[in-house]
Amino acid sequence: MKTVNKIYINGEFVTPHGTETLDLINPSNNEKIGEIILADEVDTRNAIAAAKEAFKTFSKSTVDERISYLEKLKEAVEKRNQELIDVMIEEYGGSKQFVTLSSNNTNSWFDSMIESIRNFEFEQTINSSKVLLQPVGVVGIITPWNASNSSVCSKVATAIAAGCTVVIKPSEMSGLQTQVLMEAFHDAGLPKGIINFVTGLGNVVGTELTINPDVSKISFTGSTAVGKLIAKTAVDTMKRVTLELGGKSPNIILDDANLEEVVPTAVFGAYMNSGQACIAPTRLLVPENQIDKVNQIAKATAEKVVVGLPQNDDTNVGPMVSVKQFERVQNYIKIGLEEGATLLAGGEGKPEGLEAGNFVKPTIFTNVSNTMRIAQEEIFGPVLSIIPYKTEEEAIEIANDTPYGLAAYISSSDVEKAQKVASQIDAGRVCINGFKHDPMVPFGGFKQSGIGREYGVYGLEAYLEPKAVLQ
Repeated sequence: MKTVNKIYINGEFVTPHGTETLDLINPSNNEKIGEIILADEVDTRNAIAAAKEAFKTFSKSTVDERISYLEKLKEAVEKRNQELIDVMIEEYGGSKQFVTLSSNNTNSWFDSMIESIRNFEFEQTINSSKVLLQPVGVVGIITPWNASNSSVCSKVATAIAAGCTVVIKPSEMSGLQTQVLMEAFHDAGLPKGIINFVTGLGNVVGTELTINPDVSKISFTGSTAVGKLIAKTAVDTMKRVTLELGGKSPNIILDDANLEEVVPTAVFGAYMNSGQACIAPTRLLVPENQIDKVNQIAKATAEKVVVGLPQNDDTNVGPMVSVKQFERVQNYIKIGLEEGATLLAGGEGKPEGLEAGNFVKPTIFTNVSNTMRIAQEEIFGPVLSIIPYKTEEEAIEIANDTPYGLAAYISSSDVEKAQKVASQIDAGRVCINGFKHDPMVPFGGFKQSGIGREYGVYGLEAYLEPKAVLQ
């Protein structure tokens, strides 16, 4: 059993002032695999003070210096790549398939920010005036448990590129993953105070980051409910905020799509990261006159989905991260049945032979009305709702009839037709014919899916303050 008993402040591993401990549980069997000592408000203030002091110098660094730091961080993280994969599988329960892909994306964040700032104009001229884009200050970074390493690296890379210093609050449930990442960042050899880690509870460390006047910006990825609390609290000190929140992404199959190709892709897509993904396309919108065929293909596909131990090569869906999350998903499956949706695959209970862990049967409901809770609320588990529509206009209306607007997906044999539909969808990112990833294009949500954008130049600008100098 491992004990995480250090945090990282001002270039050193230090014993937390906080004394509260948290058990780290393997979600595949619910056995204790570690223990973490949680940081408290004092630790957070110390980390903020270190970041504030380091900002005095780092904010004046050159683009070449920042690129050098990003290259060092990338190299240090890549050296620990296999260890990061292994610990994420054990602690989080992410499938080997997903975790390996996520780890590759983790390394790409540094490259994308290097590319973004190499030719970025931090000083611009408008008429006879100059506009200086300067780093916003100390950034509080708060990340979730469903892609901990990738989320931390993405936000840190952007902050470093902008010339900001950071205090990172990873999920307390990701203690073992954070330990490896802290060590990697330390090995990168950046000046003291630029990067600090304080792993603790959201209502302790997260609150201190949000209320502390020496923190200029919060970058948060997590639930919409928590994001709203952060936004409300941050306004008292007029902090800048970037909030990447929940989603209930529609996947529209247009009437000219090849069902044999797109439906299996849609089913497996809904189960990405075991369904614990904010961008998962969990609402499948299909032409009403083709729903019988869609149901047939979807059911057959669900039967091929492998639920199993996350370290196995063929596992598609691993366990939910915790007993609490398992019970949440089970409750939504029960709600779907009570609401009158037709259960096409899966259902309540655990798959046979996996009773010790937090495993959910890959579930599909069909003949779902978009007014049902299973169609409106983020479940964060392997539960797909198939919703019929009569016309293309109705499909667009259903797709937009949600409090969220993070991602959307469209399948069609006519790309021009799909692009026309995409232009009418209220979502920050729309993928046509499959699942795409580009770390250079903006990512973020409409409506209650967030505020602001991450990735590439759009993400970089959120860490910069424009200063106009008129002469």
